[in-house]
Amino acid sequence: MPAKIIQTNNTPFSKIDLDPITLDIVENALRNARDEMDAVLFRTAMSPGIREQHDAFPMIANQDGKMVVGQFGSFFHGFQAGYDGTIEEGDVFLTNDPYSCNGAISHLNDWLTMMPIYIDGRLVAWGAMFGHMTDIGGKVPGSLPTDAAQLFEEGVQIPPVKIYRKGVLNEEILELILRNCRLPEWNRSDFNAIIAALRMAERRVVENCERFGVDEFVTAMDEMLDRNKMAMGAILKQVIPESKQYFEDFIDDDGVGMGPYKIACTLWREGDKAIFDFEGTDPQSISSVNFLLNEEMFKMFLGAFFINLFDPQILFNDGFYDLVEVRIPRGTILKPIRPAALSCRTHLLGRIFDIMSGLLGQGSPDALCAAGFSDSPHFMYSGYDKDGEWYQLYQIGFGGIPGRPAGDGADGHSLWPAFTNVPNEFLEAYFPLRIRQYETIADSGGPGLHRGGNGLSMAYEFLEPGNISIHDDRWLSHPWGVNGGLPGARSTKLMVRADGSQQWMESKCDRIKVEAGDILYFNTWGGGGWGDPFVREAAQVALDAKRGLITIDGARRYGVILSADCAIDQRGTDDLRRKMAAERGNVETFDFGGTMEELRARCKADTTFDPPSQPVFQKWMGRSKPPELAQAAE
Repeated sequence: MPAKIIQTNNTPFSKIDLDPITLDIVENALRNARDEMDAVLFRTAMSPGIREQHDAFPMIANQDGKMVVGQFGSFFHGFQAGYDGTIEEGDVFLTNDPYSCNGAISHLNDWLTMMPIYIDGRLVAWGAMFGHMTDIGGKVPGSLPTDAAQLFEEGVQIPPVKIYRKGVLNEEILELILRNCRLPEWNRSDFNAIIAALRMAERRVVENCERFGVDEFVTAMDEMLDRNKMAMGAILKQVIPESKQYFEDFIDDDGVGMGPYKIACTLWREGDKAIFDFEGTDPQSISSVNFLLNEEMFKMFLGAFFINLFDPQILFNDGFYDLVEVRIPRGTILKPIRPAALSCRTHLLGRIFDIMSGLLGQGSPDALCAAGFSDSPHFMYSGYDKDGEWYQLYQIGFGGIPGRPAGDGADGHSLWPAFTNVPNEFLEAYFPLRIRQYETIADSGGPGLHRGGNGLSMAYEFLEPGNISIHDDRWLSHPWGVNGGLPGARSTKLMVRADGSQQWMESKCDRIKVEAGDILYFNTWGGGGWGDPFVREAAQVALDAKRGLITIDGARRYGVILSADCAIDQRGTDDLRRKMAAERGNVETFDFGGTMEELRARCKADTTFDPPSQPVFQKWMGRSKPPELAQAAE
């Protein structure tokens, strides 16, 4: 049974003929309210993941649950379809179970809260906010175990519950949840900050209804959705052809000895509707790299991609969602079956952006971006300090942003545009570690007319014994280049022990013991290049070398010969570029750096890898039908 909405006033809303000035005022008021939700959260949360990195996503939706302003797509369709209770004034709902909301949140660390907003007994809007909790129990600190085979190993599961019932906090449920977390005070603070953000949304909605009228406010939200649908409809018709386009990419491994895993998608348009079909994607993994991809979330990714590419002034909301159909076969790595583990889904989440770029750019190569939104690297460090106090760090790392039609990719930047780094001063003040190195990796961005952004090298020196976890990808496959651009460099993780010994680490590992004086070099991948590197201005290549973004040897990948002081040898450069262009031959749209078999062989022979630490994985052939519960338990 779907959720039942309880109202004391069932008067239907009236459609109002709004003037454009009022509509614009309401739109900007809601944009501002959404920003205020963030401000309240970031200033009152305790965990660095939310407070410093902003791993949280706000939303204000209309009475039907369609997002009007926000960042991460609509949660309400999946929630209302799976919740069989009542929705009443004063209620606040909490869940972290992806399977209870069809993947609207995608792993247990994300605590999603939803609040119906009532005016005079009528439901007029919804507020929602979710944030990543540093720990929610489970088998490893940070609650992101790579080797988890089932959801039960990843932490406390919260089905959709009324954490506030008619305005009263259910303290027993909250205490039960917090009892299962390693950092209950952080979780309590972050939870209260999320609730405060919802109260801010409620206050601003009420103020707007009082200022303009309830019917006027509801009409404005509907028209904001219609505006988005009209603008996005025009873009979809312009960009997506009726003929089918296909693209595939891979995550390298699942952390337990199998991979790579293919993500395949075919795109075409039927009339006004764009169709994305993920048939051909590999079966679900036996580890936690599965990504329960919510169809509405994918539409959100698509909308953000198009709006940023074509017109950032378009208000990002759910208005266009019925113009897109997403088909994801059940039992694949993008639609796993409960209780498949989900905690480390971030590798696939990032790779979806590369898939979209590869698909959408085929019809218009000049607008095609290279790969580089490939992952969201995670690092965790925990233990007891010399005073016997528990410490626990969860941090998101940054990689290289891909080269674009408009210019170079950013160096050492976040997967999500709204994320920020944790300041090194914060890390050193609150955790027993020292940051020995924090710099971009020269030559890691793929060469091109527009260079791919460089990856980031961050060296952590541990000051106390503890355990670390590393979660990353792109150690085998490269972020690909386009239109003649070359692939970006792969990621590496190097441990230098206090005794001077060195060990190349796997890209996905947990429970790694460290001692005081050990240093981890956490090196991320670079973005792919865009366009022919041989036509990049030699002066720009020389400037990049002066800035330390490329080396003197790296400049030769652009066909540019530089002296030790970065002066250009123009005659030598002209000759070298002619020779390299002739040897290259025809320029392909995509440059993956080789087939998967070639990449495996190259990785095994690469002196920057210790082969036993990065095994040549067996391909996960999977069953034609997903494993049943008993088989998954094996």
